[in-house]
Amino acid sequence: MRFDELSLDPRLLRAIADRGYTETTDVQTRTLAETLAGRDAAVQSQTGTGKTAAFLVTIFDRLLRDGSRKSGKTLIITPTRELAVQIEGEADLLNRRLGLTIGCFYGGVGYEQQEAVLRKGADILIGTPGRLLDLEEKGTLRLGDVRILVIDEADRLFDMGFLPDIKRIVRKLPPAGRRQSLFFSATLNRLARRTAVEFLNDPVFIELTPERITVEAISQELYRVGSHLKANLLLGLIKAEAPKNALIFTNTRHAAERLAKKLEKNGYRGRFLTGDLPQNKRLRIIDDFSAGRFPFLVATDVAARGLHIEGLEMVVNYDLPEDIESYVHRIGRTGRAGKEGKAVSLACEKYGDKLSEIEAYIGMRIPIKTATPDLFVSDRGFEAELKAREERKRSRGFGRGRGFSGDRRSARKDDFGSGRGPSGPELRPAPAAK
Repeated sequence: MRFDELSLDPRLLRAIADRGYTETTDVQTRTLAETLAGRDAAVQSQTGTGKTAAFLVTIFDRLLRDGSRKSGKTLIITPTRELAVQIEGEADLLNRRLGLTIGCFYGGVGYEQQEAVLRKGADILIGTPGRLLDLEEKGTLRLGDVRILVIDEADRLFDMGFLPDIKRIVRKLPPAGRRQSLFFSATLNRLARRTAVEFLNDPVFIELTPERITVEAISQELYRVGSHLKANLLLGLIKAEAPKNALIFTNTRHAAERLAKKLEKNGYRGRFLTGDLPQNKRLRIIDDFSAGRFPFLVATDVAARGLHIEGLEMVVNYDLPEDIESYVHRIGRTGRAGKEGKAVSLACEKYGDKLSEIEAYIGMRIPIKTATPDLFVSDRGFEAELKAREERKRSRGFGRGRGFSGDRRSARKDDFGSGRGPSGPELRPAPAAK
């Protein structure tokens, strides 16, 4: 369906056209058919399907048609500061000529600027639960005049323990029959459905299956590899594929940090993103990656949830996810907006047992590629470390300190290989990355 086939406010249609959008995505087509008529909706939709635009178009159309002050405020609740800022950015682009006021509210920064926005009056409020409650308790934020409620990434909000906070916020809003409420979640499991029924007024349930996201624009492939050789294979894939950017997933924050440092030592500029980093630092890393200041970002699921990077060429599952739904979340970050994307997975003995569950979940077999010996590239950082260890041992004398065999065992525990590929040939040093 085309946007100009919808009965939207003409000013909004011009704003959408200015953004270069003409055709609606599946989630937009199905959602807007209900929400533009004023219905509450609970939508199952994965990352990268256009769900943000679905609720923003609904919000803008109502505010413009009725007049923002008559319609009351819109409140959008998100799990993280990063997602709040991303939604604000999308809203700002639509709002360039529309004259609405948008505010973004999250923790980790002072209250003064955010309170100033509220005192002036904001039509659209985007924020994280904790900061919204703080502002409400200070008397700066009045929730009684909210007429449109959006709960985005509901499953993530629940996973992070925000459900009690969301219930506190919802209790301070007008009753469900006096507001329009939209509920978006990657999955509509039992908890999500129960919560949607509690918060929404006779909602329509809209479910988009993950298969539609997975297979349409994303090329998937998988390599079986021992955990001690995963880093060597990753270096070889980066050399062979030469992506302009790639998002690489690990299952732990320690693995993310180690792998990012390993990429740097091998000449590839990269950073790591984990949930325990300060919010300001996480946002700065995301901004730099989005702007192309470095090409490789190593992240955990917690840190990358809701992350949207325009033109992301490749996603690498360095570790296959332990939560099968996370596979779709991860690879859905590439192949957006009609562009092709590629997802590469490395299945090792530690996480490879999830493969059959993942394939059953997405409804297809992931093509298996053979890792030929020339695809394994020597880890120069590891080799330099071994050389340094040898130098230290020689300087101390062979009879002092730990022996070489102990060092080798330690190296294997670090999950990174150094010497030989699966067929046994000596690995060749990689040329310096450009």
